[in-house]
Order: sequence, then C-alpha cells, then structure tokens
Amino acid sequence: MHRNVLPQVGLPFVLALAIAISDCSLFAQDHPQAGDKPPLYFPYPPGLMPADLQSEIDRVNREVDQIFQEALAKARSLPPPRLAGNPPIMQGSGTELVETLGRLELFDKNLSVNRNLACSFCHMPYTGFTGPISSINATVVTYPGSVHFRFSNRKPMAYTYSPYYPPLHYNETQQDFYGGNFWDLRATGYKLQNPDAEQAQHPIVDTQEHGFPDTACVVFRLSRSEYRSLFETVWGKQSFDIRWPADAEKICSTPGGAEIFKGNLTPLNLSTEDRARANASLDQFALSISAYERSEAISPFSSKFDAFLAGNATLNDDERAGWELFRGKAKCNMCHLDGTANGTQGAITSNNAASVAPLFTDFTSANLGIPRNISNPVYFQNVPDSYGFTRNAAGAALTDLGVGNFLRSLNGVNPHAAWIPLAPKFDGKMQVQTLRNVDMRPCPTFVKAYMHNGYLKSLKEVVHFYNTRDVLPRCKQGDPGEKVTCWPAPEVGENLSKKLGDLKLTDKEEDQIVELLKTLTDGYTRPYPDANAYTGVCPEKR
Repeated sequence: MHRNVLPQVGLPFVLALAIAISDCSLFAQDHPQAGDKPPLYFPYPPGLMPADLQSEIDRVNREVDQIFQEALAKARSLPPPRLAGNPPIMQGSGTELVETLGRLELFDKNLSVNRNLACSFCHMPYTGFTGPISSINATVVTYPGSVHFRFSNRKPMAYTYSPYYPPLHYNETQQDFYGGNFWDLRATGYKLQNPDAEQAQHPIVDTQEHGFPDTACVVFRLSRSEYRSLFETVWGKQSFDIRWPADAEKICSTPGGAEIFKGNLTPLNLSTEDRARANASLDQFALSISAYERSEAISPFSSKFDAFLAGNATLNDDERAGWELFRGKAKCNMCHLDGTANGTQGAITSNNAASVAPLFTDFTSANLGIPRNISNPVYFQNVPDSYGFTRNAAGAALTDLGVGNFLRSLNGVNPHAAWIPLAPKFDGKMQVQTLRNVDMRPCPTFVKAYMHNGYLKSLKEVVHFYNTRDVLPRCKQGDPGEKVTCWPAPEVGENLSKKLGDLKLTDKEEDQIVELLKTLTDGYTRPYPDANAYTGVCPEKR
C-alpha cells in the first residue's frame, strides 16, 4: 500500500518512548498487578505520532480534572430531592440531579481500566464534544485509550444532539436504515429504545478505549466513586447492592482482551442476581449520560442560525447565499435537513420555516467515497501487546465497511436477524452526522478532522470534495495537488452516494457554504458551557 511522507516526530518523544518500551518489557506474557505501571504498546513507525502527543494528553487530562471537580462541587451543592406524585417524581431538582450525574460520569477518569481516561478525553466541550487535540486531528485522527498506546480506529463522534437520533429501524418502503448511534449504527437502542444511552455502554469495554474486561467493572468503580450517593439518590440504594468477588479490583485493573481471560467477556464471578443488578445499574449509568448530552449544556440550540430562525439575528450576504446553495444547487439538505421554508412564500423567515429547530441530519447513512486515511494507527496494530492482545491482525489490508460490517456482526452485534442479508447494500456507509457545531473550535487555527476517518481537515476541503469528487482526476495520497486538483480513490467503491461529486459550484460558492456552516456553532445566543476550558496553545497558521 502506498504511504505518503507522514508528519515528523520530535527526537525527545522518540527517546522517551524507547526508554519506556525498554523498561516495560513489551512482549512479556505476565500481566501487571493492580497498581503496577502499565506496559507501553508502540508498534507505530517513526514519524506517525505527533511530537506533542504525551504533553497534549496531559493537558486534556488536566482540563478533564478541572471540569470533574466543578461538577462534583455542583453535585454537593444541590438540595436533596422531594418526591411527589405517583409515580414519584423528584420535584424541582430531578432534572438537574440526573444531568449532573451524567456530567460526572463523562468526566471521571476512574471509569477506565487504568484510571486515566474519561469519556470526555476524546470529546471536549470547546470542540463541540469531539477530538480536543489539534495535532492528533491533523495527523492520526483517532485517539489513544486507557492502555497506552492502543488507538481506536475512527474519529471521535460528537456528543452534541446525539440523543435526538431515534432507535435504529429499517424502512421497507425507502429501503434504508434510520437512527442508531456510532458511525456504523451499531448502538441500535433495541432494548432501552435510546441509542445514545446504548452508545455510552460500548466505550467502557472497548479494548481501544476505556478497556474494562467486563461491563460490571464500571458499576464496581461507580460504587467506589466520590458521587456514589448522588447515583443512589437518582436511581436507588439497590444500585450497588452487589456482592463483589475478592478479586474484583484486580480483574477490573486488567485490560480487556488480555490472554489471561481466555475470551471470557464476564470475568467477574457474580451470581445471577448480582449480574442482573449490575446490568440494571449499567443501564442507569448510560441513561444519566444521555440525559446530560440532551441538556442545554451540550445540545442547546443556541447558534446564530437558531437566532435567525427566531427572528433575532440576520444572516450576512455570504451566509444567506450559502443557505440558498445549501438547500439548492449544492443539494446539502437532501441529507442534512435544514427546516427549509414552505414553498408558497418567498423569503425564508422564522414564520414559514418548516422547522425552527432543525437537526441537520436525516438519520440515515451514506458512502461518500472518502479515501482511506493511511495515517490511521489501526493499520499498525497487527502485533500483540504485552497482554497478548492483537487489535487488527489484517494490518494494512483492513477495510472499514461501516454499516455493512455491523450488519454482519463483525463490528458490534446485530440484534435483528432480518437485517443480515442487507449487509452488502450498506458496505461503506457511515452515519449522516448533524452539521451543528462542525466549526466549534477554541481558536481559528485549531485543526478539526472530518468524516469517519478524519481524511478531510477543513470545512473547505469537505465542501470541495462534495463538489468535485467525480470530476477531478485520481491521484495517490501525497501526490502534488491532492485535495485540490485531484482525489485518491474511495476506500470502499460500492454503494457510492450519487447525490454529490459534480455539483458545479464555484470557489466562491464553496466558501459561502462554509460561511453558513459556521453559523451552526452554539454559543451565539448565550455562552456555551465550558467552551473556555481549553488551556492549550493555538497552533500556528498553516
């Protein structure tokens, strides 16, 4: 496979990794005991990782800790709830209690195998709850998990507005899937009828993310958290009435995938009753997170575009032109529904918009023909780590088939047998994301990555790709003119969307669509919570 010249890594970082690897006995078969320094896994070639990887990890973790302490102080300041009605409701304070619990869970590093990774490490507020490290976004795109340095294989999705996606269902008339969460829709919501909550249950046992070997480990750690009493206030004292085995801490401090577990996905030896209680508490953990993600702290509909639809702001000429293109020549709103006006009237106003709270998605999936991201660390994770775990035996031959692989239960588990034969029609398809907060960033030079593998690095590149995918010649990655006058071939050539590729937009029209997309950033009508949490240095302009 052709590889272009990758970003250069600094010598100090290489030396530090070499020392760490030699100290950690990379291929040792004995897994470390609880409290030991975890062995380092680094199968990556020189130059793949950004030079500031470790310092940026440390920076984000300091920000996570700060927000966690703020949430903890908030939890301790809340008055006890008063139950009223039948069924009983926590009158007055119930919403705030549940949302605060979800916030604590998202920013708690203890909810990972090595107590070093919070959910929000990959999803910080100042980027619209997606990747918070500019140098990672500009290079490898995927983020390291609790076991350093196992990396995930896709760009972190945004939390914002994710609770609005419905449970996954197949529309026989339209011959399409609607709803679900994750790029490949594998969080279906089949049981809780809440894909966003189901999504929250996956990373905790993903070997490349939080790394727990057993879902009950998150309940075990919650039972020993500083906010246990808040969880019990919201969900009941029975939540942690579980007889934990004596080796629970040791098991929950050993990464998922370790050879010692021999493929056992429930190594915590719990009784049937205790396992059921742990499963119920896991659902409650996830529902609390979803409550926070739906709250005004994350999904507030506070952008300039929202103010415009409310009649409280005016789009400038380029933004207005961008919207006309978005719902016309550029065909954007064929997938990113925008609340387009009733056609019986002329100008679009708040009085004739079909929706004044559009989500800018149709909840389907599509194969846009995105080229492979050859800098993805997953291609190099074809050797075992010190726990005997190999993430990707296929190495560089791996192809991400998205929804198709989920339907085959090759990535996630398909809960509906009738969907299995549909897999070939959905190879290469990824979820249509909301466009809200696509430009939220702490400073103009901060790089955000786009699409499931982060191949595109700016909104201009995104619009240019949509505009010219089918008209510009093919080239190899790293060739002169890549992303400007030529494009590499799609990673998956089947089931390509025909809605884009030859839109015949001018360069100025591309720019006007970008200006519209910038109006979808929350924080215009009121401050966006924790948007100022960024403590890093803004990158120099490229």
